[in-house]
Amino acid sequence: MEIFHILLTQPLLNLLIFIYNILPGQDMGLAIIAVTILVRIILYPSFQKSLKAQKELAALQPKLEEIKEKYKNDKEAQTKATLEFYKANKINPLSSCLPLLVQLPLLIALYSVFRSGLEGQISGELYSFVQTPAVINTRFLGFLELATPSFVLALIAGMSQFVQSKMMAPPRNKDSKDKTANMMTLQLTYVMPIITVIIAQGLPAGLSLYWIVTTLFAIGQQWYIMRRHG
Repeated sequence: MEIFHILLTQPLLNLLIFIYNILPGQDMGLAIIAVTILVRIILYPSFQKSLKAQKELAALQPKLEEIKEKYKNDKEAQTKATLEFYKANKINPLSSCLPLLVQLPLLIALYSVFRSGLEGQISGELYSFVQTPAVINTRFLGFLELATPSFVLALIAGMSQFVQSKMMAPPRNKDSKDKTANMMTLQLTYVMPIITVIIAQGLPAGLSLYWIVTTLFAIGQQWYIMRRHG
């Protein structure tokens, strides 16, 4: 965990405070937005690869359904035929997940950084060239307190999560016999936003703001990639 802190958490915390110091009015909310957008831009290539892999898998789904139906009574043959199909089409079924796993440590580090910044827990963490602010202004735009929970921001976070889930969900095939996959898609689309609201309303509003920004940015990225590549 010490390596994780040195390589990710501490540099991101210093970036947050550096941006906070140079912003007019020293607004922690604006600093959180700036750092979140910067990190999402850095992660764009990874996100693009993940979305491309998801689209390729979705296009091949009808054929995969045929394989499942053909070998429904022989799981071993079904697995073998599926793997051969992936190989023939040069598809790695894990390729849509691996880029997201790469992003995960960075997003976890951001969560820790924003929490530390909102609580003013920065003593001994700043580099010599980053000035320690006299106070941490946690009022976003002068009126929204980010250090305490906000149900409104939690609700917006849940709504943005719902929009992203709808965009990410593969088209439902009513003729598909894979009821488990359809059920999982429904759960991700409708249950995850509710869970997001429940969790976010118990966290500092600054973390809800971070979640809103990163989700909206992801929605924008996905819209752009889908529009560009069809």
